[in-house]
Amino acid sequence: MSTTDKASTEAPHDAPDTEASAEASAEAAAGAQLSTAPLEDAPGGPVGIGVLGWARWFWRQLTSMRVALILLFMLSLASIPGSLIPQNQVDLMKVAAWKKEHASWVGVAEKLQLFDVYSSVWFSAIYLLLFISLIGCILPRSWQFVGQLTGRPPAAPKRLDRMPAYTTWRTDSSPDEVLSAARGLLGRRRFRTDTGTGSVSAEKGYLREAGNLIFHVALIVMLIAFAWGQYFKSEGGKLVLRGKGFSNTLTQYDDFKSGGLFDSDDLPPFSFTLDKFDATFERTGPQRGTPRDFKAYVTFSDGAHGAPQKREIQVNKPLEVDGSKVYLLGHGYAPVISVTDSTGKVVYKDAVPMLPQDANLTSTGAIKVTDGFKDKDGKATQLGFAAMFVPSFAGEGEGTMFSQFPELDEPRLALNAWHGSLGVDSGLPQNVYQLNTSKMEQFKDESGNPFAKRMAVGDTMELPGGQGTVKFEGIERWATFSITHQPGAGLALAGAIAAIAGLAGSLFIQRRRIWVRAVRGKDGTTVVEMAGLGRSESAKLPEELAVLAGALHERAPGAAPGADPDTETEPAEEEAEGERA
Repeated sequence: MSTTDKASTEAPHDAPDTEASAEASAEAAAGAQLSTAPLEDAPGGPVGIGVLGWARWFWRQLTSMRVALILLFMLSLASIPGSLIPQNQVDLMKVAAWKKEHASWVGVAEKLQLFDVYSSVWFSAIYLLLFISLIGCILPRSWQFVGQLTGRPPAAPKRLDRMPAYTTWRTDSSPDEVLSAARGLLGRRRFRTDTGTGSVSAEKGYLREAGNLIFHVALIVMLIAFAWGQYFKSEGGKLVLRGKGFSNTLTQYDDFKSGGLFDSDDLPPFSFTLDKFDATFERTGPQRGTPRDFKAYVTFSDGAHGAPQKREIQVNKPLEVDGSKVYLLGHGYAPVISVTDSTGKVVYKDAVPMLPQDANLTSTGAIKVTDGFKDKDGKATQLGFAAMFVPSFAGEGEGTMFSQFPELDEPRLALNAWHGSLGVDSGLPQNVYQLNTSKMEQFKDESGNPFAKRMAVGDTMELPGGQGTVKFEGIERWATFSITHQPGAGLALAGAIAAIAGLAGSLFIQRRRIWVRAVRGKDGTTVVEMAGLGRSESAKLPEELAVLAGALHERAPGAAPGADPDTETEPAEEEAEGERA
């Protein structure tokens, strides 16, 4: 006879509805608190009226997991404009160029703070609300989780056969022997057990909710790390010529940006000199010209009086100093130029960095002689030269000034000469790689054409009218470095790892309960029942119950086959029920 049929014959025919309700309540209690969802998320009565009632309602909505996920999605959407529109804190020149190209949208963009997305009012509001929401979600769940950890598994419900996974058999072992074996078996499988009257309750899978809590705590950690990094970060760039140095002070940077709470006194004191720069490129094949290795050799000093140390900086292998990192970003060439006036006096001599325009290092730049030069009439004036440099010239008649290879195979320098006012005394910032010719006049040759010349190393260009000469002395190399300080990077990495681990735990760990009941039957044998209940339907629960039942069956094997004890005891049961009626 099936277990269900047996149970129906044991129950009185006139059992009141209250008994069925009691059984349903017991089954509900057996499955209760398989999660730590905050009680506030459950439907309840009205929160009341008035200011206090609305405040409670707003707090419950804000601290619900649903709203937290919505805010997280909104934060990701709010970050999109910051990646599409140039930001003031990143590159002011790109912002100016964007405004010029999209003049009709500038007013709207400024009102919406689209040039300062990450410090805007609306982005900060979403960020803070998400922060509060996550904390409000986590605190009640954490307290409820602690309560479950200190509690005991619920007692076995009256009708185990109603559980999703169920099995039963009879054994000659005593109930105490069966329950003792079940308690030991479940304990070895890392179940938390509790003994009731004629039953053992076991529970496992607490790390599922622990993983869920870890995931949400990790999100808060990442938000804190993001805010910390944004407020206290610093990043600057510096172009360093071979043989020249850099000291980590604010005035040494070519460009610098920082967070709102950054203090220049927080810059770690160090310095370095670029001793040598090596670059190798693929010479043959379809990947000809592809860079293979960049390496900068520097002499590094930690602190104001640190001992010099030889170091190497490579791409993706930065130099680390007191939480700051020195990255190697790029490299190029700097022609060495000397300028003499009409009297033969050298008024200018320096290596001028050229800005690469393509992968073969075709480069452009500007040479600016701001003072010391006098024309043939003895009048002080300024000189400017628009320059183009190629490390590997194709040759005369082989095309325009475009490099054929990044190495210095056939270096050439082309100059256009100007005289007048460079505009450097106006107080307005200038691009060092471009020449402002609005107040300048170009030199002319004897035919009245613009004066220009292409030179190899060692060549000299004589300015028209005997006003001076320009000589291509040689070539130096330069490298650009980025010095960054991101204080929250380590914390953000730890939060990301914890979030992944917590998410994996919440997805793959199953919360489940197992009950074992052993009672003496009327024929003298022991009736063993095992049932399992999980937080969600899963094929693994019946499989796990089958494994546990098989292991327990080895300790309490089935009784010898005989007459069905249920059939033998049915008349007695029915007679007893009639007497009770």
